Amino acid sequence: MNCILGVDIGTTNVKALAFQPETGQIIAHASAPLATLNPQPGFAEQDPDEVWTHLIGVLDEVCREVDQQQGRIEAVGFSAAMHSCMAVDDTGKPLTNAILWSDNRAEKQADSLRGEQATLGKDIYQQTGTPLHPMIPLCKLAWFRENNLRLLRRATGWISIKEYIWHKLTGNYQIDYSIATATGLFDSQRKEWYPPALEFAGIRIEQLSEPVPTTYAGKLNNPSLPGSISAGLANAGLYIGASDGCLANLGAGAIEAGITTITIGTSGAIRRTVQRPLREEKGRLFSYILNVNDPVDRNYYVVGGPTNNGANVLQWVSEKLMQAETEAVLAEAATVAAGSDHLLFLPYLQGERAPLWDAGVRGSYLNVDWQHGRAHFARAALEGVLFNLLRIERILSRYTGPTKVIHANGGFAQSAFWVQMMADIFGVPVRLNESNESGAIGAILLTMKAMGRVSSLVEATRQVGFGQTFEPDADRHRQYRLVYERFEKALP
Repeated sequence: MNCILGVDIGTTNVKALAFQPETGQIIAHASAPLATLNPQPGFAEQDPDEVWTHLIGVLDEVCREVDQQQGRIEAVGFSAAMHSCMAVDDTGKPLTNAILWSDNRAEKQADSLRGEQATLGKDIYQQTGTPLHPMIPLCKLAWFRENNLRLLRRATGWISIKEYIWHKLTGNYQIDYSIATATGLFDSQRKEWYPPALEFAGIRIEQLSEPVPTTYAGKLNNPSLPGSISAGLANAGLYIGASDGCLANLGAGAIEAGITTITIGTSGAIRRTVQRPLREEKGRLFSYILNVNDPVDRNYYVVGGPTNNGANVLQWVSEKLMQAETEAVLAEAATVAAGSDHLLFLPYLQGERAPLWDAGVRGSYLNVDWQHGRAHFARAALEGVLFNLLRIERILSRYTGPTKVIHANGGFAQSAFWVQMMADIFGVPVRLNESNESGAIGAILLTMKAMGRVSSLVEATRQVGFGQTFEPDADRHRQYRLVYERFEKALP
């Protein structure tokens, strides 16, 4: 029984799935939580060695499970979170923690590219497809240029957590095109590092990894791994894969026209898969490579916008505002009619990426009056998260065409009430994925394409399973259209 492993290195968990292509079943699964460090206000980091230790534990568990079922691991594909950045020395030892996407220390440097250096900023966006924000390595490196120039220059390499893991497994510093296009340093047209961006960041090309296609295959080269992993992966190809956002789209089965993916976890994102790069006139949408330079299949890019404010808004309402369990908060919110009796919530509790790209913006309730109680505040908060995503979708649809169906996943999908609200607000069916592990599943599907087990990514998505579909209510959708107009006018 042959299987393919999908590994997803996130910011909150590292996961591995063993997938059996012939049956379409997941035969083994393991997960471990990852801690985020906040050494200063606005800083968000992870210990790369802790990530490595947990990854080894997860791989060990899955390899043992597969072996117990007399299975054979044929290949491993990798998914990883975008925008991390860390320094290493010439032995591969970390000189810093991994700085995460949620780290805002480089707000000044991002503002510079939108302000006094706006001409350079627009040029970098046009070449890279990466919106200008403190999250991206381009700005983080510029922060080091201004705050720790000695370290910036001394480091042998500036890499992502995925490159660190890949080097530990294979001995090579390589970065897939997908992760590279999320750095703000990579010319996505030429498939090479972009000199003006490197100059702004203050680094040399020698300090960056070799860019390779997302279907690139390497070999295991680490004699110190536990025996179960060494044996389990002895004959397995290692496929470098892509970023979690791009692979979440593939793993959600959203590869064809008219399908939009929305993921709401702690944060969220709305994405479409297209055949050519996208550049939005105001620089509000990302455009990342999923799969290019394929001699048979089409080129694919994942375009869209991320939000900082997803289920963390529900957590805030539950813990800080209502001091109740989330299930009770959702039940109370359901007692209020659509539109929350004119109460609006701008959900910017932690700054915002799309559509505002403003790390300093903050949230607020609007139109508060005597009739509004706890339930109104809860429902308005949930609606605000979805209105913000709708705003991104309306910008996105100008370039990619209208949304016909939404494929939804993430923690919010556990609430039928919230999912139905999404269908009512967007006015299209919302189809839930059977599994919330879309990043790892996407890594498996891309690996199957790289191995030649499927002829195209469209064929690969036929392996994706779905659960319930929520149809929009016409009356509530009409009401929400009016409410959304007020929300849009209230945006900063």
